[in-house]
Amino acid sequence: MRKRQAKKRPLLPDPRFNDQLVTRFVNMMMWDGKKSVAFKIFYDAMDIVEEKKNNDEKTALEVWKDALSNVMPHVEVRSRRVGGATFQIPMQIRPDRKISTAMKWLISFARKRNEKSMASKLAAEVLAAAKEEGAAVKKRTDTHKMAEANKAFSHFRF
Repeated sequence: MRKRQAKKRPLLPDPRFNDQLVTRFVNMMMWDGKKSVAFKIFYDAMDIVEEKKNNDEKTALEVWKDALSNVMPHVEVRSRRVGGATFQIPMQIRPDRKISTAMKWLISFARKRNEKSMASKLAAEVLAAAKEEGAAVKKRTDTHKMAEANKAFSHFRF
């Protein structure tokens, strides 16, 4: 590589929960640099989760973290061309990529839901993912199934 790898910039923790993971999630959810709007959506969603959750021992943030860990994939398939044929090769995922993939899936499937506001869409998707239901968890299961089906090609790893 000609250029050296860029330094990882430290993220500031969010104002309400004092958590860097929340800031990372809000940064992914943000559109057009409108961070205050994204924070408002996230905090409104957490308030809705707080109202709708059924067990009292967990906070809304813990429910969100459970949802994120339920959506997180452990393996993925990558395309590799071997002698004219393209194979889908299952590979382990780096920990930071696991988290960012889970966040992307949670946000994209929340956007596709049919509730009124983005906050209610996000809250519904988080609650579903915490119960291991919903489209984001289905996406993870499909990814794992595809990796399992292509296990025979794992010796082509690069």
